[in-house]
Amino acid sequence: LIKTAYLNPPQNIVTTQIDKAALLEKQKKEWDESVRQRYRNSRILTATQGVKHMQMVKYINSRPVKINVVEVNRQLNSNIKMMPEMASSFSLKGKKTIRTIAQKNNSLIAINCTYFKPQSGVPLGMLMKDGEILTGPIYNRVAMGISEDGFKMSRMEIDGKVYSKNVSIKLDNINQPRMLATYVIAYTHQWGKMAPVVPKYGIQIAIENGKVTNYSTQPIEIPENGYVISGPAKILEEIINEKNIKVEIKTIPDWEDVNQIVSGGPYLVKGGEIYVDMTAQKLSAIGGRNPRTAIGYTKDNNLIMLTADGREGSSVGLTLMELAHLMREFGCVYAMNLDGGGSTVMYVQGEVVNKPAVNGGIPLSHTLMVSLKNS
Repeated sequence: LIKTAYLNPPQNIVTTQIDKAALLEKQKKEWDESVRQRYRNSRILTATQGVKHMQMVKYINSRPVKINVVEVNRQLNSNIKMMPEMASSFSLKGKKTIRTIAQKNNSLIAINCTYFKPQSGVPLGMLMKDGEILTGPIYNRVAMGISEDGFKMSRMEIDGKVYSKNVSIKLDNINQPRMLATYVIAYTHQWGKMAPVVPKYGIQIAIENGKVTNYSTQPIEIPENGYVISGPAKILEEIINEKNIKVEIKTIPDWEDVNQIVSGGPYLVKGGEIYVDMTAQKLSAIGGRNPRTAIGYTKDNNLIMLTADGREGSSVGLTLMELAHLMREFGCVYAMNLDGGGSTVMYVQGEVVNKPAVNGGIPLSHTLMVSLKNS
């Protein structure tokens, strides 16, 4: 048996390492130049390798708008991760300031995200974290999916069902406030301890480990490892005596490689073109000139996060069309609007960098955060 010991690494290994380092350095310089070109007349700061923060004042119709943008290039830093983070670690209900949520999760960057119910904090729209669907879509509004190496954007639906050998019942949503009495909705323990009020002529059924453990016309406790299915009694009664019951919930489109999803609406940029479908997504009430938050991604799969201050003399805010043009100007091939107004807030390296109406920003349901995997 002959063993070969290398006092120094083989030449081909050394060459490969040099080539990779040279390529990375080339990519860094190209990105630096690209950022300088796209964000002219702005203050450019590096938060960490692959993450830049830009601050600028844009003049639209001779009126000032204070803009904060973060661009994230994961090709330059494989240690970057991005995902939604909730105000509460044990329930969808709850609100905290962005600083509190970000610091708890060692976030480098955070912005406000999906619309939420002001009274409770429950997200109103599609939200997935680490592959688990926390809440379903409303009005099939647009959502952005985050995978390990890229992004996707589309209007979302869910394909859900409760079924056994003999029965199959369509699920209309998961962990969302009821919109129609005819909907069948699944509630998980993230919703809280108890399911919400039963609709008129409705019933709730608790399912755990494939079995019905409880049912009632009144709110019942949600199993830790199961669901409460709530909807019209005439639909759900069929499953009460069934065994080996399964609950299946998928997204449409079915993004198999996506493990994080955040939603908003309307679209701003679609396929590189301005596309603002405010009426189609039932968002006519958010028109006008307001503080805005938006996200999108470039053809190179860099994430763009933007906030625009508004409702003050030094920063008048943006209309959705103005926001769309700005996101495309900064290189987005797909972009969408997020919750805005009083919710608009951006956190960078320990500080709220924009100027929300409430100092530090109002309490939020959740954030979209950028952090480092080893932090």
